[in-house]
Amino acid sequence: MGDVSEVRHGGAVGEGAPPMLAIDPGRAKCGVAVGRRGAILARAVVPLDALAHTVQAWVEAFGVGEVLLGAGTGHDRVRALLAAVPGLPPVRIVAERGSTLEARRRYFAEHPPRGWRRLIPRSLQVPPEEYDDYAAVVLIERVTAGG
Repeated sequence: MGDVSEVRHGGAVGEGAPPMLAIDPGRAKCGVAVGRRGAILARAVVPLDALAHTVQAWVEAFGVGEVLLGAGTGHDRVRALLAAVPGLPPVRIVAERGSTLEARRRYFAEHPPRGWRRLIPRSLQVPPEEYDDYAAVVLIERVTAGG
């Protein structure tokens, strides 16, 4: 997973169904997260050329039972990349309408602006780092909440 820009871990592994791996697809990079209801186990922003390797490693490491793929920009290309992953669990295409805005809100809730940036409304700000992984988290939360 050396190609992953940053892996962020958190949450406790709960009992129940196997975790899901969600992918928020993009043209050059994807947000990827693994989790289940109430627990995000890992998340990262991954370059497209490292996606298949990362997905395979996380499917094995976390015992993923299903892959969620956002239906947005680049999902056809990502779907083709996933076809080469051995042992890939079933892939479900999910709507991602509004997930980027929700991811931005989540990012700022976890990383509130500091200094002079506190004076600018959050709705006018863009996070200072990639936050595609938060969009993947949103996909997991929507599916586990039944929405």
